[in-house]
Amino acid sequence: MAFQQKVIEIQLPDWMDTFINRYPSNISSIEDRMSFVIEASKINVSNGAGGPFAAAIFESDSGKLVSLGVNLVISEGLSFLHAELVAFALAQKKVGAYDLGGENLPAHELVSSTEPCAMCLGAIVWSGVRRVITGANDYDARKIGFDEGPKIIDWRSELEKRGISVICDVKQQEAAKVLLDYFLQGGKIYNARESGEN
Repeated sequence: MAFQQKVIEIQLPDWMDTFINRYPSNISSIEDRMSFVIEASKINVSNGAGGPFAAAIFESDSGKLVSLGVNLVISEGLSFLHAELVAFALAQKKVGAYDLGGENLPAHELVSSTEPCAMCLGAIVWSGVRRVITGANDYDARKIGFDEGPKIIDWRSELEKRGISVICDVKQQEAAKVLLDYFLQGGKIYNARESGEN
């Protein structure tokens, strides 16, 4: 008997291919890219695949969709399967490089339905993306009980110091509504802690 598994398999939701195929392969505006991601977060909730979060990697200039990730923490039973990390993994496999900012690659960006938590913030730094675009904010996620971790207060400036531009609050109200609806429908807040934050 082997001491540990040699393979970890992650099952993506069945609805994802059909959803992606409803959209053009290139989405030009950042507002339209965010609408795509927010819609994916809604479908993820309605299909019971995971938390109310989605993220995508796009080529910044062309708007070409490289990958779509959704939160799979509950369905796959793995705490690190946040939407951003799923999107990074799929994109890096697709382009064949762990660094999305590598030589001979177009500039890539992360579009996320919610600001990154502490874990995803760390992953952004090493992912190679050159831009981050977010919808709902940290307060919106914490307000319904999610523990976003010990995140740097001025995280935007820290990313910008590393050459990663940041655009926040794109369709913020629409993205925050997905979080609130998830909470009101009794969605599992899987990482809630006794922190006094609600």
